Amino acid sequence: MAKVAVLGYGTVGSGVVEVLDTNAQEVTNSAGEALEVKYILDLRDFPGDKHEAQVVHDINVILDDPEVEVICETMGGIEPAFSFEKSALERGKSVCTSNKELVAAHGPELVELAKQNGVSYLFEASVGGGIPVLRSLNDSLKHEKVDSITGILNGTTNYILTKMDKEGLGFATVLKKAQEKGYAERNPEADVEGYDACRKIAILASLMSGKHVNYEDIYTEGISKISIEDFAYARKMGMAIKLLGMCKRNQNGFFTMVSPFMIPLENPLANVNGVFNAINIHGNMLGDVMFYGKGAGKNATASAVVADVIDIVKHKGKHIDVNMKSEKAELSPKDNAVRSFFVRVPKDQTDKAKEIFGSKIEMVDGGEENHEFAFVTDMISEKDFEERLRKLDCVKGYIRLY
Repeated sequence: MAKVAVLGYGTVGSGVVEVLDTNAQEVTNSAGEALEVKYILDLRDFPGDKHEAQVVHDINVILDDPEVEVICETMGGIEPAFSFEKSALERGKSVCTSNKELVAAHGPELVELAKQNGVSYLFEASVGGGIPVLRSLNDSLKHEKVDSITGILNGTTNYILTKMDKEGLGFATVLKKAQEKGYAERNPEADVEGYDACRKIAILASLMSGKHVNYEDIYTEGISKISIEDFAYARKMGMAIKLLGMCKRNQNGFFTMVSPFMIPLENPLANVNGVFNAINIHGNMLGDVMFYGKGAGKNATASAVVADVIDIVKHKGKHIDVNMKSEKAELSPKDNAVRSFFVRVPKDQTDKAKEIFGSKIEMVDGGEENHEFAFVTDMISEKDFEERLRKLDCVKGYIRLY
């Protein structure tokens, strides 16, 4: 019987214990032996809880126990989670985590530390909740030359954009509804400004490149500037608006970005609605493959953590290799990326916009009632676009096209 410790008995941690309890037989069949939660680390006590006897308050109780083989860190945040994980790996205990912030910041270092100590460091639940995308990248697609990963990586922002589109409600109104339903935090900045998606695409980009993509180096825009008018234009253009995290390798370099994009409705990502996530991976031989499911939530995320525990137990005594090294990835500047842009300007800027962006712009109908001029640029570099945009006296908004 393999002994497991869970760090943090909040939403995800309690979910991990629940999965191990509820699906005990299935877990045993999959792992090849039974799993037992020996300890639960938390600052609180849980009187009356089924597992109150397993609750401890000192990490050293867990670290000093040779019976504990696997530690599930579900605390979140950088510290003390990083110190706890590092100590566990140094003591020869494998670690799995749902902590995207920590994996994005220190994942490669912890993967290498695990390898040095003959144990494993897995983090399936850090991206896409219960969607098995990291395992697929690290295993089933390892032979592919992956040249792009694009995903809807945050359920909160996708819920907000879906509501704005389907119900014609403004950003502030929908955000309030999302908070009331528990889909958005009281302080929603990490979601709506794109920081959460940024950390997730950093992890995916690191696995794609095999090197460390620092999330702080990724250009990130959120959704707070998206308006009802933007959606009206998108519908006329046969497009949806989604917050995408993407990493792409082409002849111009290796690019990463988080930003709202207009996506043609025929693209499967355009039809991913509500709190769901979807991640599209393109390989040179495979072509496109898309992973879809709930990107957050207690049970979905906990299921992914347990999948990592099972993987570790099945490979007891071995290091499960993860394609992520501490060497820093070389990212190309955003300025070099080339794409089209949708732009809205006041009506009196029409002639100036045509002069600045040239005769190849495609006008979009629908701006007359708003007293504005809307158009789509030709293919243009990010740097060139920004330079031209600055020459306009007023810009009501712009969105990249995918």
